[in-house]
Amino acid sequence: QLFAYHKGGPCYRQMPKVTRRQVIHSELLSGFMWFWIMWHFWHDPGSVLGHFPYPDPSEWTDEELGIPPDDEE
Repeated sequence: QLFAYHKGGPCYRQMPKVTRRQVIHSELLSGFMWFWIMWHFWHDPGSVLGHFPYPDPSEWTDEELGIPPDDEE
């Protein structure tokens, strides 16, 4: 927004003052958000990492990896 209001008057291109209450609320909200993310990552990692078996790279063929045959120049 172009105008912010501080003590009843507009302040052109200046951020409004942040109150201590707003800082405390933002800290509590962000703390709860990270708790929620980490809790679910710890207790249900499949929702983040996916529900599939991890592929074994030793089973991939040279053709699948794009490696040309040894006899090809």
